Amino acid sequence: MSSRIEAFEQMLASEPDNAMVLFGLAKEYEKAGRDEDLIAALSKYLRLHNDEGNAYGMLARAYERTGRRDEAKRTYERGIGAATAHGHPSMAEDYRMTLETEYAD
Repeated sequence: MSSRIEAFEQMLASEPDNAMVLFGLAKEYEKAGRDEDLIAALSKYLRLHNDEGNAYGMLARAYERTGRRDEAKRTYERGIGAATAHGHPSMAEDYRMTLETEYAD
């Protein structure tokens, strides 16, 4: 296990609702290819904190990699709302394009 992951996990043990620690741990899980752990960390992060959109894209891609297309689609849709609400139109448009090109039924 990565020492960075261990460090974040230890910090999270003492501060389980710390947004920066949850997001940092999620980024480390993403680098390590630990999608299930990434999904758990970002899901908790998004339940507790108001994200501007980036975490939704990370989570949606993890869902895609684990074959959960319906959850990925819903997450991109939530990401569009978050990105729009926080003034990130290009991020919202990226998510819309992903939905239109990869999730068109």
